[in-house]
Amino acid sequence: MIVVLTGGTGGAKFVEGLHRAVAGEPLTCVVNTGDDFKWWGLHISPDVDSITYALAGLLSPERGWGIDEDTFFCLQFMRELGEQTWFQTGDRDLAIHLLRSRMLAEGKTLSEITATITAKLGIDERILPMSDSSVETRIATPAGELNFQEYFVQRRHQDPVKSVRFKGAMEAQPALGVIDAIHSARAVIVAPSNPITSIGPVLAVPGIRDSLRATPASVAAISPIIGGAAVSGPAGALMAAQGYPVSIAGVAQAYADFLDMLIVDQRDRKAAEELKHPGLSVHCVNTIMRTADDKTRLAEHVLMLLPRPGSVSL
Repeated sequence: MIVVLTGGTGGAKFVEGLHRAVAGEPLTCVVNTGDDFKWWGLHISPDVDSITYALAGLLSPERGWGIDEDTFFCLQFMRELGEQTWFQTGDRDLAIHLLRSRMLAEGKTLSEITATITAKLGIDERILPMSDSSVETRIATPAGELNFQEYFVQRRHQDPVKSVRFKGAMEAQPALGVIDAIHSARAVIVAPSNPITSIGPVLAVPGIRDSLRATPASVAAISPIIGGAAVSGPAGALMAAQGYPVSIAGVAQAYADFLDMLIVDQRDRKAAEELKHPGLSVHCVNTIMRTADDKTRLAEHVLMLLPRPGSVSL
C-alpha cells in the first residue's frame, strides 16, 4: 500500500497522477482538514473535496479545485441577494457540502461521511481526513488573525504573515485508520503541497509525526519549492514566517525527523548536490505538473525511486 499525505492544489494534481500510476496497488490519502470552515452555514472541506474530485475524475483542470464544468447559479443568485460570495462554490460542489453538513448534524464523523461520499462516487482508493476533530489553521497578520480561507481566498494572500498556528491540533486525534495506514504502508509520500498550511496541520495532530518516524516504510517528499520560490501560492511567505529557508533545504528541514528521500525539480540540481543530510537521498526530476501526462510521469518517477515490495535495504 502507498500512503500519501496531501492537501492543496499541488497535492490534488499529484494524487491524480498517482491514481493512474499505481497500477492496482492500494492507495490511501491522508488529507489536510486545517482549511475546513463554515460557509453559508455549511461545513466545507476544501482539500478533502479536491482529492475526492481528483480520484473521481471530476476535478476541474483549469481551476485546480471544484468540479469540472460545474455551474454557479446558486453563487450568482446569492450575490444578487447581497450575500458574501468571495468563496466560490459551484452547484454540484454545493451538493457535496449539503450532504456532508446534514450527515454531521446526524452525528456522523467526517471520516465516515468521506467514506460514504467516495463510495457513492465509485472511488476505490481510501481517503482519510487527518482527524475527525476540529483543527483550524490561523494566520497572524498585521490586520489580525485570519482563518486560512480568509487569508488565502478572500484577501488573496496579500497580507504579510507573522506566524501560523493550528488551533485545536493538540487536542485532536488522528482519524481512525490513519496511524495503521502509515505503519502498514510500503511507502509514504508527502505530496508537493504547501509544507506549512497543507502538510503542517497533518503533522500537528498528535501521533502522526511520531508514526512517520517509527514506520518501517520509506518516507519520500516532493518539493513544492523550485529555485527559491513556490510553484504557486504563498508557500514561500509562509515558510519564511515559520523560520524555514524558502528552498529545497527548507523543505528538507521541515520534514527532517522522518524523511528518507526528497524529490526536487531538475532546476535545483546544484542545490541538491549541496544538500547533505544524514540518511537523506535527494533525486532530481521534472516536478512541474501542467498536463495530465506531467502528473502521471511525476508519480511514475517517484514510484520508481521507492523501494519495491520484498526489496532489502543494506
